[in-house]
Order: sequence, then structure tokens, then C-alpha cells
Amino acid sequence: MKQRLTVLTLGVSDLTRSRCFYEALGWRSDSPPEIDVAFFQSGGMVVALWDRANVAADNGLELGSGFGGVSLAHNVASDAEVDVVLAEAAAAGARITKQPAPTFWGGYSGVFLDPDGHPWEVAHNPHWILMDDGDVILPD
Repeated sequence: MKQRLTVLTLGVSDLTRSRCFYEALGWRSDSPPEIDVAFFQSGGMVVALWDRANVAADNGLELGSGFGGVSLAHNVASDAEVDVVLAEAAAAGARITKQPAPTFWGGYSGVFLDPDGHPWEVAHNPHWILMDDGDVILPD
């Protein structure tokens, strides 16, 4: 696994309120409200706001289980690379909470927990631009 963080997802209780807050700070999102997630380009990475219960479920966790509402993501260039990184994580002692599989958003991902229970999604998102240096760019 390359040393990089590409997406930080914050689980929120009220997406509209949270999106308005970040936009009031000057952040800009081109995500249409009907997709129920807000993506903000933040340098070479992405900050996402998504319903807290959805973040927990998407990471194979339950609210109230100690899940803090934050998930980290590591984007890779292919479905096969998702499988490789998850196998490396398991070999290093991670617990796999979501086996790699096609996603509802058209990509491919799986999730592992680090030793302190922080969920890491390993994802191939064919809709985003992954630069050679690992930066993620949201398409216009």
C-alpha cells in the first residue's frame, strides 16, 4: 500500500446543514444534492460528507459500536490493485470488514480496520482521475 490518503469521509447527521457550513467557509462542491454526498476537492485529495449511518454501513460497522464517524480511503488504479492492497492489509494483521466487491456507485472497493479500528476503504473509482503521484482529482 502506497503511503497516501486520498479521501477523508466525515459521517454527518444532517448533510444539508454540514454542506452549507463548509460552503459558508468558502469550500466549493459540484456534487448534485440528489446523490446524498458532498465531495470537496482539497488539494490532491477529496473530503466527503455523507450520512453517518451510511458511512458506518458502507464500512461494515454499526453506529454505537465505537465507530467515530470518520473513514479514510486509499484510491488505486484498478480492481486488481484493490484486491492486492486488501490482501497486504490482512497479512499485516488488519481485520477485513468489507470484502472487495463492485459498489453501488460503479467502482470496486473493500474495507479493512487498522489495529485501532479506523476503517480504510481501498477503492478503484473509474469516475475520478488518479494521477501518477497518487493525487485524486474530481472531474469537472
